[in-house]
Amino acid sequence: MTEPATPGTSMAYRGGKPFRRYLLWYTLAFAAITAVWGGMLGVLLPNQVQMIEFANWFTGADAGVDLAALNDLKAAVEAGTATASAEQQRLLDLLAGFDAARAQALSLVTAVAVIATMLVQPVVGVLSDRTRSRFGRRAPWMVFGAVVGAGFLVAVRHAPTIAILALLWTCAQTTLNLIPGTLQTTVADRVPEEKVGTTSGIGGLGNFAGGIVGGVGAGVLLPLVGLDIIYVYAALVVAGVAGFVLLLRDRPSTDLVVAPHHWGTFFRGFLIPLRDHDFRWVWLSRILLSFGYAASTTFALFMLQSYISPALSLTDATRMAPLLTVASLPGTIVALLLAGKISDRIGRRKPLVIAASVLMAISMLIPLLWPALPALFVQSILAGIAFGIYLPVDQALFIDVLPDRDAAGRDLGIAGLGSNLGQALGPVLAGQVVAITGGYRAVWAVALVLTAISAVGILRVRKAK
Repeated sequence: MTEPATPGTSMAYRGGKPFRRYLLWYTLAFAAITAVWGGMLGVLLPNQVQMIEFANWFTGADAGVDLAALNDLKAAVEAGTATASAEQQRLLDLLAGFDAARAQALSLVTAVAVIATMLVQPVVGVLSDRTRSRFGRRAPWMVFGAVVGAGFLVAVRHAPTIAILALLWTCAQTTLNLIPGTLQTTVADRVPEEKVGTTSGIGGLGNFAGGIVGGVGAGVLLPLVGLDIIYVYAALVVAGVAGFVLLLRDRPSTDLVVAPHHWGTFFRGFLIPLRDHDFRWVWLSRILLSFGYAASTTFALFMLQSYISPALSLTDATRMAPLLTVASLPGTIVALLLAGKISDRIGRRKPLVIAASVLMAISMLIPLLWPALPALFVQSILAGIAFGIYLPVDQALFIDVLPDRDAAGRDLGIAGLGSNLGQALGPVLAGQVVAITGGYRAVWAVALVLTAISAVGILRVRKAK
């Protein structure tokens, strides 16, 4: 471990036990925060939205309607193998309104939260670059995000309406997202360049594994304990951040020398990395891939109930949705472990990022042509491999093309903004597609096109290989 040469900055982990300890807790902290995303976005929020909207659309005697049977009837009517009676048609009309309403409501809840996060994350990146404390530059922001975000998570559990749910989830996701941005910046702070790809790969493994554990845990426990499972996620994120901050204490930044602060310069600074040709194209490509991926994954629970044939019940869909991610785990783990190391060894990032984007696009084609449960599993497996390649190598590519490594927090905050922008726009677009077309097939077509275009953007990068 090398002590910092510049006062107020971090030490560098050259190898040995300090580096291994850093890798462990970096991975665990990422796993804790992505467990929240996996559980909330994949299972808990869609269920909460569906419960609220179901109560709005199916009232009185209709409150006991069997959605799975109604969706099977819809499929049979559309296929011409059944004719709906007047009463059945009334229920099918309610189903159409309910399906569009829950898709739009979920897209609203998720998109508003991501947009707020998108605006806050780069600001915090800049502020963390300038933070002077005896705990270092990044730790105070991580601790604040964990403690306050956990409090808002608990409040989300009790939201009675879509509007209140959107407000509370926005507050929760915004504060919780102070963690991954500052956590990723510690790689630029503490890890030498030749170990960045490896670190990003192992951290990506924690990222993905946390999401799987969070999603499966929610799918298994929701039918047993209900939305109280949210309390567990709140405690988990606090524990993960506490372990990283306490066991990997940073050097004090009280002696950090920073330039005088001016708000005009502050906001104009966000445009600096986007003026760089290579950074801008990597950023735009990340937006497109995140856009397509979010569009295809946001409504997984609803697709299991309304897109595939035969349709699943809400309980079965809740348990099945996380298994789609579990099926992709082996391929993703292998890709995460190998992609970063391979890119470090060959000294090239672009071919791997392009290959991952193309494979992601190909995966979208399968459920587009084959609306069945096996197709969703095949798509998830291929997309998992693609994402396993993409996560560490694209992050390493961003670090390679940083315009100013002394402003890594700012620039990587802008990089994170690219992911957030795609994740915000994807559900909104998908929700509108469902409302306009009355189904989910067109969502896959849109996702395919967006992820394919993202590969083209990487070809425009000049300096990185």
